[in-house]
Amino acid sequence: MTVASTGLAAKRLKQWNMEYQSSVTHSASHAGYYPDALPLTLKLTFHPTTGKLYGAQCIGYEGVDKRIDQIAGLIKQGGTVYDLMETEHTYAPPFSSAKDPIAIAGYVASNIISGAMPVITWRELVEQKKEVMLVDTRTAEEYSFGTISGAVNIPLDDIRERITEIPTDKPVVLFCAVGLRGYLTQRILMGRGYKNVRNLSGGYKLYSAAVAPVPVPAEISSQSTSAVQPIVASQPNPASVVSTPAKEILKINACGLQCPGPIMQVKKAMDTLEPGERVEIVATDAGFARDASAWCDTTGNQLIDIYEEKGRHTVVIEKGDPAATCPSVGSATSGRGKTFILFSDDLDKALATFVLANGAVATGQKVTVFFTFWGLNVLKKVKKPRVQKDIFGKMFGMMLPSSSLRLKLSQMNMFGMGSKMMRFLMKRKGVDSLESLRAQALAQGVEFIACQMSMDMMGISREELLDEVTIGGVATYMERADKANVNLFI
Repeated sequence: MTVASTGLAAKRLKQWNMEYQSSVTHSASHAGYYPDALPLTLKLTFHPTTGKLYGAQCIGYEGVDKRIDQIAGLIKQGGTVYDLMETEHTYAPPFSSAKDPIAIAGYVASNIISGAMPVITWRELVEQKKEVMLVDTRTAEEYSFGTISGAVNIPLDDIRERITEIPTDKPVVLFCAVGLRGYLTQRILMGRGYKNVRNLSGGYKLYSAAVAPVPVPAEISSQSTSAVQPIVASQPNPASVVSTPAKEILKINACGLQCPGPIMQVKKAMDTLEPGERVEIVATDAGFARDASAWCDTTGNQLIDIYEEKGRHTVVIEKGDPAATCPSVGSATSGRGKTFILFSDDLDKALATFVLANGAVATGQKVTVFFTFWGLNVLKKVKKPRVQKDIFGKMFGMMLPSSSLRLKLSQMNMFGMGSKMMRFLMKRKGVDSLESLRAQALAQGVEFIACQMSMDMMGISREELLDEVTIGGVATYMERADKANVNLFI
């Protein structure tokens, strides 16, 4: 990675009390259709009215020196952001796009100066987050992988149909991955009469990196994978590459497979390896990283690295010594954990599940409830955000209960009268409601795991479920079941 700077940075301009504006853009180092185009981030500082260039900072893997050299020359000549727009480059796909990153930076800066794109920096957003409405303009899938807390997901493609959800009397902050879709949404809203609409400079990519806690280096224990389980980075861990065994890593592409497909691919690959050899698996299943960690704990293999990039989860696993495989087997029989699989959305069966879970956790036992297929309806929020669904997801949404308040009885439902009678009798006799029992279970530390495969099949998105729910798959449940002495299917 290369980091370069020229001219005056924002910190220096603040020290000198100089009026300035800044822009942050994310581009590719060369034409995207040519292989191995790498990300390049460029920050400009400039006068807010004249556009005179003050400085630039750039970070990336290739082409950083070239861009900074060009900007340094313009600063020396007293150039402006408009000169960046006019800078000509030799167009060659391996080295530059038709619109080079510095030209893109110039266009963005000019839009900020002209008022075509009012912006807000990540620092300003941190201070004003409670005062604005946050709108994530990315797709629902991107939104599910992480967003800014409190943001509402309204994809760019849906903005015209859902524009009534955005208030006109409150400041609105739009953001996407890097800023482009936020800008396009902004232009649509401003064309509809919205006055106080700003685009997040640098997008979610910059914000998430800026507010993330600084990682503290820690030694990875060879005796346990617990030290690496929580490590989910956005980029590969270079240390893991350096320490790779002499033998070539077996690489598997499991993209497109749903749970338990990726884990089955892992098992199949590990059976062909010798102790000490490694396998690298890439999958798009959102629950795969968690499953892989649990699978390693169960089987005695070592989790080396986990990272995510653009919705693709990469896991590196080293095969352990067969003699040490399944270290948890010995403790399984003596374990006092309890696991439940809730397959049903019947009100009476859901009640029984939470009653048992609360009773077990009250005695100091580790309790996990795995919700699959119809059981997912028990976890739905009463007030759910609107999400984009395909035709099958919409059909399931119409046929299935919208929340736990709509659950039926398994017997004597009588077109809904039975469930209403049950809830009336529970209230009359002082029995906690289903929703109260569920909240108690969460408060006591009961682990709720939603099946990723079932969610995909039934068109249920992450944002429709309770915030405390985690997403997992077969391997995640089996790891919990292996350490329990009671496993119930309800």
